[in-house]
Amino acid sequence: MKTEFQTTSVPLRIADTHLAIAAVHRDGQRAPIVFLHGFGSTKEDYADIVRHAAFDGRAVLAYDAPGCGETCCDDLSKVSITFQVETALALLDRFEIERFHLVGHSMGGLGALLLAHAQPQRVLSFTDIEGNIAPEDCFLSRQVVEHPHDDPEVFFSRFIERTRHAPAYASALYAASLRHKVRAQAVQGIFRSMVDMSDHGDLMNKFLGLPSPKMFMYGEQNAHLSYLAHIERHGVRLAEIEQCGHFPMYSNPARMWEKIGDFIALAEDGHAGNPA
Repeated sequence: MKTEFQTTSVPLRIADTHLAIAAVHRDGQRAPIVFLHGFGSTKEDYADIVRHAAFDGRAVLAYDAPGCGETCCDDLSKVSITFQVETALALLDRFEIERFHLVGHSMGGLGALLLAHAQPQRVLSFTDIEGNIAPEDCFLSRQVVEHPHDDPEVFFSRFIERTRHAPAYASALYAASLRHKVRAQAVQGIFRSMVDMSDHGDLMNKFLGLPSPKMFMYGEQNAHLSYLAHIERHGVRLAEIEQCGHFPMYSNPARMWEKIGDFIALAEDGHAGNPA
């Protein structure tokens, strides 16, 4: 059976905590793409990149964030967005990736933004798939404030049930695997840090201030986001995905890959600004 990408476990130590990062990667001659998945998702969201000819010859790295998927973390109480960014930077160094195209979804979009803000010279382009850049983006994570519970298992179970019945594309599909993809003990730390950064982290200015070409991808159900026209005026390319809510990789993956491929090609040709 042909192996189109490699799987590996990478030992790291972040903030005095031992990690074994589960990753998929592929070597290539073209500049690499690094993927940071969203809350409740895993590295496999992006494994289908090997099925799309637009990415032939391109190096790829995707991995399970601490508290998620097959990654092991000795102390789940340490997990936060800041912890995830530190993990991403250490993993880039371990794979000797210097400059790269960056793709982040939701939680991973927020982490990717902070990574790009910390080391902007390394990012060739940034595709932000509904990553947090404003307080209104905390429609999932703010449940830690709106529906609090001291027991992490109870909180997560109730979160899953609310998500299952949310009136958006792929909500039930997403909810069905949440318990298998996220450790309950990591959920509230992730959510609290997301809310705090979205409310107080000056994310919009950080996002607009990035020097690399930027694309913001969103589902048509979220075309109401108040800042879309604002970021477009500031040079961000918009990509609306049809028949989709928050999860283009589940609802309309073919369109998602098409948009990402086109944007990266434009970025490398120097034409990734807003279309006329």
